[in-house]
Amino acid sequence: MLILDKENFEAEVLKSSGLVLVDFWGEGCEPCKALMPEFESLADDYEGQVTFGKLNTSQERRLSISQRVLGLPTVVLYKDGVRMGECTKDTANVTGIKALISQYL
Repeated sequence: MLILDKENFEAEVLKSSGLVLVDFWGEGCEPCKALMPEFESLADDYEGQVTFGKLNTSQERRLSISQRVLGLPTVVLYKDGVRMGECTKDTANVTGIKALISQYL
């Protein structure tokens, strides 16, 4: 699981090849905290197929806004550095995330 910030986001997500799934979360977001264990278990399920990363929006506000993350929780899928889709609020769960990934695997 990558811990993303402004120092490594471009290299690890925007300039990477393959699929990268980023969990944008915040310290005060209870739904984000509830999603975290499920997100981490999905990382194990898709090991070798999708790179998983987490970005704390409380610490990286400008980066989050630049990625058009306006609400939490938000999970964004990038393919070869291009934003392909996202899960927000009601779809930011195991079922929604698996459906998003399956579109691009």
